[in-house]
This record gives sequence, C-alpha cells and structure tokens, in this order.
Amino acid sequence: MARALVTGSTSGLGLEFAWQLAGTGHDLVLVARDEDRLGAVAAQIRDVHRVQVEVLPADLSDREQLERIAIRLTDPVERIDLLVNNAGYGLRGGFLEIGVEDHETQMDTLMRAVLVLSHAAARTMVQRRRGAILNVSSLAGYTTAGPYAASKSWVTVFTESLAMELQGTGVSATALLPGFVQTEFHERASMSMDGLPRITWLKAPYVVEQALKDTAKGAVLSIPSVKYRTAGEFSRLAPRPLVRALTSPDWYRRLHSRSVRRSRRNASRRTLRAPWQRDDEA
Repeated sequence: MARALVTGSTSGLGLEFAWQLAGTGHDLVLVARDEDRLGAVAAQIRDVHRVQVEVLPADLSDREQLERIAIRLTDPVERIDLLVNNAGYGLRGGFLEIGVEDHETQMDTLMRAVLVLSHAAARTMVQRRRGAILNVSSLAGYTTAGPYAASKSWVTVFTESLAMELQGTGVSATALLPGFVQTEFHERASMSMDGLPRITWLKAPYVVEQALKDTAKGAVLSIPSVKYRTAGEFSRLAPRPLVRALTSPDWYRRLHSRSVRRSRRNASRRTLRAPWQRDDEA
C-alpha cells in the first residue's frame, strides 16, 4: 500500500489532501504544529477509511524539528511514496510593517522546509526509482504581492528545476498553483477577502482532486480551472510594469477598502424597512 506524507495537514488544502489520499487507500504520515488537532484529524481518518495514520507534530520553521521530518522521509522500511509540501501561512501587513523575524520564520516554512524535505525525499525515491513530490505553490508567485508571492515564485521555479533533474528516474515533481481557494488560510492570517467576487473562489476538494490527477500523470505544473490557467498565462506573459501596477503589495489594502465599502452599503440596505416588514424582519 502506498504511503503519503503531508505537511500542514490539519487545515485547508493539507487537510483535504489527507482525506482524499486516505480515501484512495493511502496510509498517511501527517505533519502539523498543533498536536491536539493533529491527533483528532488522525483519529477521524482512521475511523472512516481504516488506513494507517502516523502523526508527527512539528514546526517546520524550527531546524531541529524539520530535520526529524526529513529523516522520516528516508526510512527504508516504512517508505514514503508521495510527499506533499503544503505547510504555509500568510502575514497581514506590508513588508515594512512586520518585524523581520516574522518574515524570516515565514520564509523558513515556505521555502527552506520545501527545499530540505524535497531533497530528502527525492534522494530516497531516486534510489527506489519510484515516488512523487507535490509542492503547493500559488499563482501569487507570478505577481508582485510582497514576500509571500516571492516565496511562491521560488517554490514554482524550484519545482520546475527539480522535475527536469528527475527526468528518467521514475520520480516526478509537481507544483500546484491554485488561485483563491475556500480554506482557513485567509481567516488564520486575519485577512478579510469579502471584496473578491464569488466567481474567483475555488473549492478545496476540486483543487486537491485536480492536483493529485496531475501528479499521477507526472505534470510539472498543476493549475486548476481554465480561468486560473488563463490568469496565470496573463500574469506570466504580461509586461512587468502592468503586473506591478495590478498586483503591488498594497493589493490587500485596496481589497479591504472595497470590502468595507460593500459592508457599509449592505448595512444601509438592511436599515431600510419595507412597509410590510415587522421590526424583526428589517
């Protein structure tokens, strides 16, 4: 039976990866910071799908804890067939508004962890001539929306280069580049995304399903949905001055302002009571 190791596996896309992989018969190694939540997720998955679920609590920004996960990837007996590098989080605020220590911690999670775990997994998988690495990146990597976008650009390019190096080894590397996905990501970063049209959002089950299909095919880039593939091509090919104008680091401020204005308009409408309404219906 195949076994997958998923980082950031207690929420968002990572949680969806865990459930879908278990549903297709994969044993799991789940990695996340919150030990209690990790145990609860593992128990639920075991109960529903009857697969083996190993839990490894770890903060991947900590080098010693990251090394423990890397060592687990090299286990010659309980082998890992699929590595899903999903752990990550956003920071609210501009580059200069946030302490550099917070930026460093985020970069350790978003980039260094991907580097270290991909290295450990790839070397072990190449020896067996079998395996796959799926790195969760983002279409934000084609934009200029701050350090997070820059880190995702690195993940995409790194994965592409790794995929080329692995050609002919029986091991593949895929970068998942979703757009906006309905998960806890923005809520955990205290970001209100109410200003975005509903059509821009993708559902996590669809994104994960497409990513796993692309990984199974050995695709290098996985961009779910036609609209985001089109947006990705535009962002990649558009003149950089235009990209900078459209996706500068203050994009969240503009979005938040739009969201506040929309909320105020909705509140105003709610206070206008029709003649046939009771007070409690306004």
